[in-house]
Amino acid sequence: MIPVEDALSRIFALCAPLGTETVPLAQAAGRVMAAPVVARRDQPPFDGSAMDGYTVKGPVQPGQSFQVIGEAGAGNSFGGEVGAGQALRIFTGAPIPKGANHVVIQEDVTRDGDTITLLPTLGAGANIRPAGNDFRSGDTVSAPRRLRPIDLGLLASMNLPEVPVYRRPVVALIATGDELVMPGEDPRPDQIVASSVFALKAMIEAEGCEARVLPIARDSVEQLTTVLKMARGCDVIVTLGGASVGDHDLVAPVTQALGAERAFYKIAMRPGKPLMAGRLFDALMMGLPGNPVSALVCAHLFLLPALRALMGLGAWPVPTQGATLVEEVAANGPRAHYMRAVLEPEGRIRPVTRQDSALVGVLAASDALLIRPIGDPARPAGHPVRYIQI
Repeated sequence: MIPVEDALSRIFALCAPLGTETVPLAQAAGRVMAAPVVARRDQPPFDGSAMDGYTVKGPVQPGQSFQVIGEAGAGNSFGGEVGAGQALRIFTGAPIPKGANHVVIQEDVTRDGDTITLLPTLGAGANIRPAGNDFRSGDTVSAPRRLRPIDLGLLASMNLPEVPVYRRPVVALIATGDELVMPGEDPRPDQIVASSVFALKAMIEAEGCEARVLPIARDSVEQLTTVLKMARGCDVIVTLGGASVGDHDLVAPVTQALGAERAFYKIAMRPGKPLMAGRLFDALMMGLPGNPVSALVCAHLFLLPALRALMGLGAWPVPTQGATLVEEVAANGPRAHYMRAVLEPEGRIRPVTRQDSALVGVLAASDALLIRPIGDPARPAGHPVRYIQI
């Protein structure tokens, strides 16, 4: 068995970023921008009014009067010039006309016909947004970055209709075993419903990748070979179950017969010891354990970081956070333990009572994995610990 950190390093060694493509901005949400982009214009592109009011040639002081000569609104600029003693009715977002250098907000004036008079409440600010105050033409947005809604708004304001992004990884999901049926089928008394594949599909898609659920591979060399060959062309191949050493655990021998290169098998962690990784058909291959909790914990620790690396976001382990124990925990053994736990107010964390790797309901009721390092001694309530939010 190898440590978790070593296993993750070996997986990252198999994860070169995928190729790139250019997509319309409207289709870029959640994608990873692959190269820096350059603004095509200033923002704002002109000196603009920050308020509704009147723009004049300053300096200004209370009691001054000005003659209103026209009006300007957003998208409807005033073509003339504002001279001394003149004012232009102006609205937020409208360009400041030539000659003007101050906007008096409408609450600070009285108007009588076409004459305005400045009130004693006159504010000190000019209420003008200068051209290029946000960014200038030629300014860049760095990459790689996962494009959030605000990023799309920024690129749109830079007048960029499309953006270069890394290709979405395509992940094949293969559940294995005679004991499995799909949800909605009528299982025999000795069968169970395949559940992990649906949780994994959702996790993969939430990362911005494409998941393909392939048929269940029964416990025969022929069936597993057939289903694995259906995964050709995918960027990642994930098997569920069949990666241990029992007579019906066929993933290792069948993938080796198909030309797989194995990077490692078995890691010093629980749940999830029988994890396997390597390459098959030019794809990253990951053999997850069959127990649902083991599979999903391994996916959080290894599959999701690998997908982020393939999308150009770098080789980074899943981030951890700090908390304090609500209650004492016993000493840990020779494998890192990722305990299902519940986060409580004031930065506290409580491990759940039952840690069996087959208990999906317990994992669903948890929102964190409490990390117990190899050989960690017993820890009292109040001790600081690290966790992964799930």
